[in-house]
Amino acid sequence: MEPRAHPAQPLLTVRNLGFGYREASRPALQGISFQVSAGELLVVMGASGAGKSTLCRCLNGIIPHFLKGRFEGEVRVVGQDTRELSVAQCARYVGLVFEDFESQLFATNVELEVAFGLESLGWAREKMVRRVQEQLGLVGLSHLGRRRPASLSGGEKQRLAIAASLAADPPILVLDEATSDLDPAGRAAIFRLAQSLRQESGKAVVFAHHDTEEAAHATRVLVLAEGRAQALGAPGEILSRPELLSSHGLTPVATTAVFQALGLQERPLEEAEAAELLLRRGLRVSEEAGARWAARDEERTSRYGEPVIEVRGLSHCYEGAEPAVGEVNLTLRCGEYVAIIGQNGSGKTTLVKHFNGLLRPSAGEVLVCGQATREVGLRALAQQVGYVFQNPDHQIFSPTVSDEVAFAPRNFGLGEEEVKARVAESLAAVGLSGREQEDPFSLTKGERQRVAVASVLAGRPQVLIFDEPTTGLDDRECRGMMALIDQLNQQGHTIVLVTHAMWLVAEYAHRVIVMHQGRVILDAPTRSAFSRAQALREAGIIPPQIVRLSQRLGGTALTVEELVEGLRRG
Repeated sequence: MEPRAHPAQPLLTVRNLGFGYREASRPALQGISFQVSAGELLVVMGASGAGKSTLCRCLNGIIPHFLKGRFEGEVRVVGQDTRELSVAQCARYVGLVFEDFESQLFATNVELEVAFGLESLGWAREKMVRRVQEQLGLVGLSHLGRRRPASLSGGEKQRLAIAASLAADPPILVLDEATSDLDPAGRAAIFRLAQSLRQESGKAVVFAHHDTEEAAHATRVLVLAEGRAQALGAPGEILSRPELLSSHGLTPVATTAVFQALGLQERPLEEAEAAELLLRRGLRVSEEAGARWAARDEERTSRYGEPVIEVRGLSHCYEGAEPAVGEVNLTLRCGEYVAIIGQNGSGKTTLVKHFNGLLRPSAGEVLVCGQATREVGLRALAQQVGYVFQNPDHQIFSPTVSDEVAFAPRNFGLGEEEVKARVAESLAAVGLSGREQEDPFSLTKGERQRVAVASVLAGRPQVLIFDEPTTGLDDRECRGMMALIDQLNQQGHTIVLVTHAMWLVAEYAHRVIVMHQGRVILDAPTRSAFSRAQALREAGIIPPQIVRLSQRLGGTALTVEELVEGLRRG
């Protein structure tokens, strides 16, 4: 008979937990203690290296059973010590979605992926079939049951991993950055799912997450830094302290940052409450501020150069599928900074892969510097358009940083002196000078992202495409990467950014292209795009909180600084 927690007993108990990986210079976790009862949602936050993933692995027995090291304290699931259970037994009680969710997908189609755990537990076929369909419906993948997991978008793979982890109905669900690849509407849907699981099904949910705004919907928040607990409490207690979050590599909630900048005592977490408090004080966005912002945007647009990429009637169909992109027309000019946004599966990555010849049009054409991509080889296109993949590990392969960055110019047939010069130039641009002989895979993900950028820069392309460049990065790493991209744009590079992070779009991009079901439904300067509520809703786009707050106050500010300087009494 399966053990069940007593009604008064927490489903998950962590007492004085410590863990150090073999040969690591410091422990990954030290003295962590908390409990999670049925119906609770605990959000665990912290910068990269804080210990979030290590903690998640401890909760389902992967540590200490599979990953060895020095283990201290105890973890109890449904009253049982994980050290006394096998990982297979732990899996009955704890469903875990990895940060690297692709590593846990292996089946030949989506339905079989969800069914695997149920088959392992000996479920009857009819019951198993019903359960698979229920779980795929829960995460919005019912229509993709026969697809190969490898053919799905990153966000679809992430939702599949969640469905597979939930299939056997474990009482505890652990999500390690399980929304990092999802669009805004998709992230919101997963948080609603987590709320439903805790409220209606009585599950205990632990969610390791970076987004402070979404963490406001948790029952409690745990902040980690260097493996230690820095704060544990209700969201209103933790998230209302922007200085605490900033000091531990987390982005403060935009509303609290505005109130802090204005010298006000309140720290509201929701934009409706924040707007009401500001309006009560007579503060709103002035007409003069709106005019200044519009003039600034228009002046920047006037500086763009000649067309560098032209897309004419582009359509693309993958074998045996409906068009992934259909009838797209657009022009990108020298010096632009364009964000391409839309829901998972909307065609963003398919579109940009045509810009450097990774894909060829099924219909229509793409011109790069006036030449049709059908008529130009990949090597020549790579010298015009550089592509930085979402996962740097998908494009890094050399034994040293220097060899990785040197690959492109060597492949272009340049002499060794020129290759050395370009390696030095590119590593300096990304802040990695002096790291030439290091193994790229020994670096942090943020550093590996920079190596990938440097390897593309070494080819000196005019256009740089960044596909989700901040996935999995903490606030400091994210801002460092975006500062680098912004610097490259100021140096004259045309930037194409594919991202689900709307605050990045608001703060950095000059122009927004919104895709929905393979088509461009909106193409406008960023401020104007975020003002088009109906089109954004159609595409499942949720503007960042600072934009939503400013619009309640009579304008469209794109950053905290803009809103603060644009407010006046009246």
